[in-house]
Amino acid sequence: MYGLVNKAVRDLVCATQGEDVWEEIVELAGIDEDTFISMRPYPDELTYKLVAAASERLQLPAAAILTLFGEHWTKFTAREGYGDLIRGSGDSVEEFLGNLDAMHARVAMSFPELRPPSFRVERGDEGLLLHYMSEREGLAPMVVGLLTGLGAHFKEEVEVTQVKSRAEHGHDVFLVRTRAASTT
Repeated sequence: MYGLVNKAVRDLVCATQGEDVWEEIVELAGIDEDTFISMRPYPDELTYKLVAAASERLQLPAAAILTLFGEHWTKFTAREGYGDLIRGSGDSVEEFLGNLDAMHARVAMSFPELRPPSFRVERGDEGLLLHYMSEREGLAPMVVGLLTGLGAHFKEEVEVTQVKSRAEHGHDVFLVRTRAASTT
């Protein structure tokens, strides 16, 4: 994964727990670096080690860490210069999800070693069915967080239920229901 991902993990931990906790997580992870270059690729294992160490240090399941990270990712990337790209990819959660693969294709021009997931959206009787296909395992909770973060970004309430898993279906499928967020 690119350094931008690891920078976002650091940003989340420092913003919610403080710099000292970040240093403890880096030590627990057994990695030598605690700062990352956004445009440089890093081994996926480094990110997984950071998540495992955060899980241990914060006494939260790794899935909870990934969900929090997914929520944080939307805000972080908007602050890090990708806000126009996000805004240009849709005016609603549904429209944004439909354009996600095209957005990743644009991002890949700056990140030549990018190996993004692929998303396919279809309308179901109960809401949107989001198909998430990735070579990386174990990141479905991050998608749940991303969807929640996108809901906040687009001022929509988002309800997400995983209806099929990679283990049973070859990829993850989520039922996504959205509605305008209440103003009260």
